[in-house]
Amino acid sequence: MNPRLLLVIGIVCISLSPIFVKGMPVPGLTSAFYRIVVAWVVLGLYVLLARKLKPISRHDLLISLLGGLVFASDIAVWNISIRLSSATVATLLANLAPVWVGLGSVVFLKARPGVSFWVGTSVALCGMVLLAGLPAILALQFDLGFLLAVLSSVFYGIYILLTKDVLRRIDTLTFMFWNMLAASVFLLLLCLIYQEPLWHFAADTWLGLLGLGLVCQLAGWLTINRSIQHLEPTRVSLSLLSQAFVTGLMAWVFLGEHITGTTIVGGCIVLFGIAITYIKPTSPRRRWRMPKETSKAPHS
Repeated sequence: MNPRLLLVIGIVCISLSPIFVKGMPVPGLTSAFYRIVVAWVVLGLYVLLARKLKPISRHDLLISLLGGLVFASDIAVWNISIRLSSATVATLLANLAPVWVGLGSVVFLKARPGVSFWVGTSVALCGMVLLAGLPAILALQFDLGFLLAVLSSVFYGIYILLTKDVLRRIDTLTFMFWNMLAASVFLLLLCLIYQEPLWHFAADTWLGLLGLGLVCQLAGWLTINRSIQHLEPTRVSLSLLSQAFVTGLMAWVFLGEHITGTTIVGGCIVLFGIAITYIKPTSPRRRWRMPKETSKAPHS
């Protein structure tokens, strides 16, 4: 299939995730668990029956499992933020992950970002200020949904930094098998600890949970990962930013969410700033670039 068409399909699939989460009468932790476990069961059956599970080193297995815990934290926090705020704002803020990846590279990897990264980060933060509201920021009175969405993007940035080298060494299906296994177990434990419901749902809720796992998680990941094999990763990363606009449109159509002018302007500024960070430095002195794997794992 045409890789560009695969990318479009993948973006539509992951854009549906906030719609499923917001529209179902289950807590965010519950929907996060079923999103991962449904996808893992289907993927696991395929890789085991088709013998696609490749052997990996103990170190890569550990990083894959640890990455699953971080990814589970990301999805759990993000789902809760969607329930507490609008699907559009939560999705916009979740796209801040490349900013945290860049800052993490500076702090922990001693990288030297180019001017484009710092300009883009500044623009994106200005968009955040507009979304949160300057009075709320000055008074340190943030909406909980807003804070959780930002925390979700931080978790996802950590996930990218943690797994970027492993993804270069091992097969994608093998990585996803171990990664989602750890995420499923961790989310199950969280649901049990917080006594979130795991069964006795209506038929339409079960269909929604199945759709969340099969469409948003499994189909979304596989189609985008497939497109990355044939398209330039930076272009894929920029294309993934359109997820926020697709989600906003779907939230307006299916959830009746009211999108204000401030949200539109602030969201555009955030996405424009993130897009600037993907500009490659032209000077040979600027050696830093956004990790290739930033686009390899769509957030939602």
